[in-house]
Amino acid sequence: MGGQPLFILSEDSKRTQGRDAQSSNIMAGKAVAEAVRTTLGPRGMDKMLVDGSGNVVITNDGATILNEMDIEHPAAQMIVEVAETQEDEIGDGTTTAAVLAGNLLAEAEDLIEQDVHATTIVEGYHEAARIALEAIENQVLDADVDDDLLRQVAESSMTGKGTGGLTTEALSETVVETVRHVDTDDGVQRDNIDIHTQVGASSSATELIPGIVLDEEPAHDDMPSTVEDASVAILDVELGVRTGEIDAEYSIDSIDQLSAAIDAEEAELRQYAQDVIDSGVDVLFTTDDVDDRVASLLATEGILTFDDISNKKARKVANATGARRIGALEDLTEDAFGQADRIRTETYGDDDLAFVEGGAAAEAVTVFVRGGTDHVVDELERAIKDALDVVTAALDSGEVVPGAGATEIAIADHVRSAAAGIEGRKQLAVTAFADALDIVPRTLAGNSGQDPIDSLVDLRAAHEAEGRAGLITNGETVTIDDPVEYGVVDPADVKREAVESATEAATMIVRIDDVIAAE
Repeated sequence: MGGQPLFILSEDSKRTQGRDAQSSNIMAGKAVAEAVRTTLGPRGMDKMLVDGSGNVVITNDGATILNEMDIEHPAAQMIVEVAETQEDEIGDGTTTAAVLAGNLLAEAEDLIEQDVHATTIVEGYHEAARIALEAIENQVLDADVDDDLLRQVAESSMTGKGTGGLTTEALSETVVETVRHVDTDDGVQRDNIDIHTQVGASSSATELIPGIVLDEEPAHDDMPSTVEDASVAILDVELGVRTGEIDAEYSIDSIDQLSAAIDAEEAELRQYAQDVIDSGVDVLFTTDDVDDRVASLLATEGILTFDDISNKKARKVANATGARRIGALEDLTEDAFGQADRIRTETYGDDDLAFVEGGAAAEAVTVFVRGGTDHVVDELERAIKDALDVVTAALDSGEVVPGAGATEIAIADHVRSAAAGIEGRKQLAVTAFADALDIVPRTLAGNSGQDPIDSLVDLRAAHEAEGRAGLITNGETVTIDDPVEYGVVDPADVKREAVESATEAATMIVRIDDVIAAE
């Protein structure tokens, strides 16, 4: 090459290699984990997130925090993906997964400084993850997953989250009742559960609606507010004066011609109303407009009508009531009708809502969430969603494990014991994995106002002596005891997913030794 340097990258590209690249990526991952660490546990703190437009989100939900932070660093984004995966697969444990991934990176950084090769660390972590999954299996409680246990799962998930003035005990009853409603021979139909939020009352007004809730108001003020044992029809038809496809002008030369045009228009509208009345339907939903004169005639006959609803809402009504969507008035017959036990309308401040309850095809249910402010309602919605997800996971798998850090203590002890039988430097990585697991009970202790080191030592001693020990927060006191005795339990799948996703993210970041960033 004649001694000339060979440039492969553009002048604007930036390259970081070797130990510097590893250090930078690990630091970014640890920073993300640290951002959510103080939210973990029943005494975890909230974060206030303000975007560029001034919108405020107050939450201690790990996935929400990481999504709202708008993180750009590629390695840090991998930790965000850990939380997103945990949220998508299980619905809870996002903070645990993110914190564990961050501590696995911290332990890996120490090993790298001791000249342990990154590949060795990766192999050790994967081996340790396999051992950890075995330990989780050993922690599964030998108990039937009945309603009492499911309520404990729900309550454990919501403890420490923004449930407003409503106790987690009362809310867990609603969550379990909701999940049981959609529990079928094919498993829990989680997609049939909807959450509708409404500001304007105490969170104690939160209730289960056996049906769907729509942001809709009647087409006319004089229509009935409640219809019992309602036959329901869904029309994809405009009940108004027909208009042509092209612009046209009509010349009227006399009053008689004008009167005839008006009479024809009135007759057309009256026929639309009469067709609906003759069909015998009680409640009508249309995806198009209903003329005010048609709505007035329907109101006179006591037919509750909702017009201009979206296709999504029409599908919801069809699924809930069994009604068949029709595209012509002549098809408005009883065989196309659906059925609902009750359809009612309620006004909350400036909002009008329609409740479709107890449909003939009533597979759908709605948790109607109330709260005094938008922030309370939003956080309560997140707490209920997580609780619904973990109860679904527990019911589907039939496996729960102790909470309050007890499972992590047991896993770490099992992995640490197994590390003694592993040869070579990989043993160091397996031991480091066990040490990383201690971050969960240590964080629970720190967030509860306890000394993390002392609490960890006491937890290990109690685990050795009694076989199951967690950090129990009861009012103002924090004790070390059997979490199961206090009803603190989690689905086993939450722990499995956290271990697997955190391990995958940490090992992927550790293996990177070259970062090429183009402008």
